[in-house]
Amino acid sequence: MCGLCGFTGEIIDRDAVLENMTEVITHRGPDSKGFYTDDKISMGFRRLSIIDLDNGSQPIYNEDKTLVLMFNGEIYNYKQLRKELQGKGHVFATDTDSEVLVHGFEEWREDLLNRLRGMFGFAIWNRTDESLFIARDFFGIKPMHYTQVGGHFLYASEIKSILKFPGFEKKFNYRTLDNYLSFQYAVPPETFFEGVYCLLPGHYLWYRDGKVETTRYWEARFNPDESLTEEQAVDEIEKVFEESVNAHKISDVEVGCFLSSGVDSSYVSTYFADQKTFTVGFDFGEKYNEISWAERLSKKIGVEHHTHLISSEEFWGNVEHVQYHMDQPLADPSCIALYFVSKLASEYVKVVLSGEGADELFGGYTIYNEPHVFKAYQKILPSKFRLWLAKEVKKLPHFKGQSFIIRGSRETEEKFIGNAFMYDDEDKRRILKDPSIVTRPQSLCKKFYDRVRGYDQETKMQYLDINLWMVGDILLKADRMSMANSLELRVPFLDKEVFKVASKLPTRLRVNKKNTKYAMRQAANRHLPQETAQKEKLGFPVPTRVWLRDEKYYNIVKEKFHSETAKKFFNTDVITQFLDDHYHNKDDNSRKVWTIYIFLVWYDIYFGDPNDVTPR
Repeated sequence: MCGLCGFTGEIIDRDAVLENMTEVITHRGPDSKGFYTDDKISMGFRRLSIIDLDNGSQPIYNEDKTLVLMFNGEIYNYKQLRKELQGKGHVFATDTDSEVLVHGFEEWREDLLNRLRGMFGFAIWNRTDESLFIARDFFGIKPMHYTQVGGHFLYASEIKSILKFPGFEKKFNYRTLDNYLSFQYAVPPETFFEGVYCLLPGHYLWYRDGKVETTRYWEARFNPDESLTEEQAVDEIEKVFEESVNAHKISDVEVGCFLSSGVDSSYVSTYFADQKTFTVGFDFGEKYNEISWAERLSKKIGVEHHTHLISSEEFWGNVEHVQYHMDQPLADPSCIALYFVSKLASEYVKVVLSGEGADELFGGYTIYNEPHVFKAYQKILPSKFRLWLAKEVKKLPHFKGQSFIIRGSRETEEKFIGNAFMYDDEDKRRILKDPSIVTRPQSLCKKFYDRVRGYDQETKMQYLDINLWMVGDILLKADRMSMANSLELRVPFLDKEVFKVASKLPTRLRVNKKNTKYAMRQAANRHLPQETAQKEKLGFPVPTRVWLRDEKYYNIVKEKFHSETAKKFFNTDVITQFLDDHYHNKDDNSRKVWTIYIFLVWYDIYFGDPNDVTPR
């Protein structure tokens, strides 16, 4: 795992600028650094040594050095590709997986990408025709950002690297604030920095003759095979997942595994006998502490288990530090917990495997069961009556069943924008100083729903989450929090071959009356205790709801809500009322409060002092 950055064209103090851009992402690769410069481009690199420890430093070249590569990620089928390329006459100078990319690109150009199995973000400079090729992996596991400044094209693994370029004028992107308040993250390809974009998953980019052109080369499409039996599906899942985990364990350094009480990471951990697993929790009872679950499983499967109990002071004391590393605000409090488990793991290993992606691919989120829950209600009552009823009950004080009536009144395309829906349009207009920026999040989702017309509602929801939620939240925090601790995180569920199997599953083997992620759980059941394999999906439990009813943390947030930054963007009396209602137990506004608080923390780091963006 590594970090890369670069820019085209000549500037004053070029070497010093490149050094600064590279230095700010040292956490992504503390083992070594590398540079390439000519009169057309400057490329920087930081390395976390995982494969071919002695000879894998970058840049890496083809035989005549007309192609220059810098790469972040891992290619799990590199040995097979290397053998094929050697058969075609390519001569390798190292044993690293990185070199497969430069020779593979020379041989197959863009067609190389669909031959790869792995996670990646890489850049290849062609010295002959002065073109730059950049690619991002299939699911967006590894990041890549880019922008143009005058006549310069800039790219980087993290935005903070771009901010070090002297010609870059940092401007706040108001459009992203609107989306953030709906989704709890910056919806790609937009970022909170005007003019800076993230390259979307499954896309590559060409920069030639001063122009940027992006192309999609791969898409996660579901093609259910209704003839597939449960036994066949479970057999295929078990076989492909075991193969994927073994491929993801390839390394020249020790590999560990994150372990929670859920089925996803637990399933991964069953392949780690006599190796190390890592768990964190909070001292707020079993609801917020998965350590005891993980310890019991660890004893059964025979792993060396390490744990850390996160104190309230630790959590709140690292909010700023985490938001600095995130680059953009992310209102998912589990990202801070992920920071701590990454920190714990980094004390023992350089690589960990984790369970991200299982829910999106195999249908794991509880909300995916909503179409089944509402089926009878929507069949009995006409659409117009349901909409009228929802409008009327929305005016009433909260009562049991109110949410059911409101959500049951709308179709999936209207009510589901992903696993997080923070503020609706009405609330956004109430809290924002400038309500003119408010848009309907459904409009943004429409382009994804349009691509899966004709599919059932559950599959539509999965497709949307793969393209939005997983990219903007799940994989963003996984990359940033692991890399903040110089730790490589690998995700064996997010593997092309695993997805081929997942994409074939009929809906009944993904989500049904018995459980979510049904077939995958049956496969896991062959390796895990039933109580773990069938455990209800909970997500990572973080006690923000409890903290915000504690006077100490209530006052920390209240002070932020009354700050000059808050007054710049929000009607502070309205957001304070959200906070007060939660504090006095009148309503559960914890997620809404946390969303605004995190934004304010992040904004003060990146825009509070225009001359200072430093780690907290």
